[in-house]
Amino acid sequence: MLSEEKQLQFAALRRRVIAQAFGNLNPRQLEGVLTTEGPLLLLAGAGSGKTTVLIHRIANLLRYGRGADAQEVPDHITEEDVRFLAEYVEKTAPDEWETSRANLLCALEPAAPWQVIAITFTNKAAGELKQRLEEKIGPDARDVWAATFHSACVRILRRDIEKLGFPASFTIYDTDDSLRVIKECLKELNMDDKAFQPRTVLGYISRAKDEMLLAQAYLDQCKAKGDFRLQKIANVYLAYEKKLWAAGALDFDDIILHTVRLLQGFDDVRTYYQRKFRYVLIDEYQDTNHLQYLLAALLAGGQKNICVVGDDDQSIYRFRGATIENILSFEQEYQNARVIRLEQNYRSTGNILEAANAVIRNNRGRKGKNLWTDHGEGEKVQFYTAGNEREEGMYVATQLLRAYGEGKQWRDCAVLYRMNALSNQIEMALKSNSIPYRVVGGFRFFERAEVKDMLSYLCVIHNPQDDLRLLRVVNNPPRGIGAKTMEHARGIAAQEGRSLWDVLSNAGQIPALKKAAPKFQTFVDLIRSMQRLAEEVDLPTFYETLIQASGYGEMLSAKTDHESKSRLENIHELSSSISGYLEHAEDPSLGGFLDEVALYTDLDSVEEADNCVTLMTMHAAKGLEFPVVFTVGMEEGVFPGFRAIGEEEELEEERRLCYVALTRAKERLYLTCAAQRMLFGRTSANLPSRFVQEIPAERVQAGGKIRRPQQELLSDTGWSGEERFSQVQRPAAPQPAWPSGTRAAPAAYRKPAPKAQPMLDLRKGDMVRHSAFGTGMVLTVQSMGGDALLEVAFDNVGTKRMMLKAASQFMTKES
Repeated sequence: MLSEEKQLQFAALRRRVIAQAFGNLNPRQLEGVLTTEGPLLLLAGAGSGKTTVLIHRIANLLRYGRGADAQEVPDHITEEDVRFLAEYVEKTAPDEWETSRANLLCALEPAAPWQVIAITFTNKAAGELKQRLEEKIGPDARDVWAATFHSACVRILRRDIEKLGFPASFTIYDTDDSLRVIKECLKELNMDDKAFQPRTVLGYISRAKDEMLLAQAYLDQCKAKGDFRLQKIANVYLAYEKKLWAAGALDFDDIILHTVRLLQGFDDVRTYYQRKFRYVLIDEYQDTNHLQYLLAALLAGGQKNICVVGDDDQSIYRFRGATIENILSFEQEYQNARVIRLEQNYRSTGNILEAANAVIRNNRGRKGKNLWTDHGEGEKVQFYTAGNEREEGMYVATQLLRAYGEGKQWRDCAVLYRMNALSNQIEMALKSNSIPYRVVGGFRFFERAEVKDMLSYLCVIHNPQDDLRLLRVVNNPPRGIGAKTMEHARGIAAQEGRSLWDVLSNAGQIPALKKAAPKFQTFVDLIRSMQRLAEEVDLPTFYETLIQASGYGEMLSAKTDHESKSRLENIHELSSSISGYLEHAEDPSLGGFLDEVALYTDLDSVEEADNCVTLMTMHAAKGLEFPVVFTVGMEEGVFPGFRAIGEEEELEEERRLCYVALTRAKERLYLTCAAQRMLFGRTSANLPSRFVQEIPAERVQAGGKIRRPQQELLSDTGWSGEERFSQVQRPAAPQPAWPSGTRAAPAAYRKPAPKAQPMLDLRKGDMVRHSAFGTGMVLTVQSMGGDALLEVAFDNVGTKRMMLKAASQFMTKES
């Protein structure tokens, strides 16, 4: 056995060897990877490489176990092993055999892949984690539980939810489904859906579930408070709970709620998972709610090896139930917790980071950190004050054209705003300048009516007790089943405590339904035949057969309008989602595919797009990055909003949101406001946002039109002094020299002429040169009042449509 001195030497050498295996990390990242035992909080600043740390940390756990974080030495280690490691750490290029021996000596109880669970918030993040982990350690990565909160919980529930009385084949209701059930409950309870708006009621129910309150317990609590309105909402909750129970369905909140109930209430289930997971990793911990906090604590309750990764400065989902206290109080909740700050930023320039640091420093409720970078200072933050929202939009368009002319792609640019209503004038400016763009948060694929119809068929085939989905498809396409007949059938089901499927299946034996029984039987036979087929053929074949057998595809094919053609394409496109599911599913099934679709969220909808500018809310931008970022509407009353002003918690959340927006920018950041703005039909004159004033003046280059009240605010909040004053009073944004490159400088970027340029006289067949799009030929000219709509075929970028008056500023007619 080694002497105590040799044991200490071996432990130190072991840590050095393991550290060398992750030599690409900075010191703080490496510390996070090598700290394997006990509770750990990784405070990961924006752009600090937290995903890289997670990947390397899991790789360390699987390869070396707790070797880097332990002092004990196995009995089989000899002095010769110590000498070998001492020589190994000094070698610059050890051979394969030496590396293999060193790894074997340094491994101390390495974890099996299935003993590690890494929980994220989006399917996209979980997918990236799996992919990068497999690239790092190979096929073993597939057995790591890399999943979202909801998908991990669904996996646990499918195994044991019957202990709570639910069927293992439970259906998952999305928000739209839940709202439909709430509306039914309100109708049955004779409650006005204007006084009790379904989305508001669902919000109360969601908060009750986050507090671990089932319907009856919530009703009792509301009665004890004596709040009549809350009692009415609690009655809706009671009816809602009963309907979901009868349908064998869970909503999003139920998925985590019932998992926590299962782990709390059944010792065997809790012990199984606590023994199974040696290491629990939770990403984006600042966004967890109470239920998610309880889930993490329960899973890690056995080994106590919980690592949470997050940034309290990016906690921006309070409106969804996120509790920033979870991350702020981590050290109080977990004794002997270690905290490691990841502050080196690999994304943004120095000026952008200093602006973000200065803003967030004004928050009191934070743990504190300071982002830094070795990327250099970069360009100053551009602050521009427009006369109104239209001028703001044109300024954004002009700067986008400038960036494009310098060599940026449209996809490199993003426009962020606090609320969707601010996108209107930005969109108009981009359209008038033929700048391609997309708005994130529009109508998503799985929300389209025809897609939900086909998914409802699949849900009924998987779980016929699902009354909500059954009602959607029983007469879709039309089968001659009238609304009154269905209402009658539903009444019988409710009166007798039976499922609607049971009533329809036995309609021939119910006198009141005998006339409609053959039509019901046709539908029942269809579902049963599809259930048999699902067990005999693969999912893609089954789905394509369902399209035809249901008559849905034939219904759309019979129509010749463009919308029906598009809808037909969408239902066939769903087969692509099925194929995508089959590529990564370990044990593919119809139920597994429905789970995956049901757990798809708005956070997963931001995908790689065509070459176009991205318009999105600041909330939607979290986790993304762009070389060029515009944050518009930086005004008091807009951002921060009026409701946040004077409310410390709300204002600090708004400031965190600003911090998130600023740190999305990699190279160039623009902040804009308007001296006056029309919003929601009202025009107001707002002062510049306090968040802008919190940025040090030496980090900002300002320009635009300023009114006296705004000058006074700037003077009173830190931008005082004649030099800073003169910056703000400039009549227009600075015009730096145009860099040489492949693209010509857009005309919009040059110093504007005193008067607008006259419209070009263009006809079909004329050749033109656009400052951003190059040479093209005019295809059509359509007069529109005092303007004209052009269609131009450009050599490099294809056909563009634009208004002649706006295009004339950027275009010349070729002789």
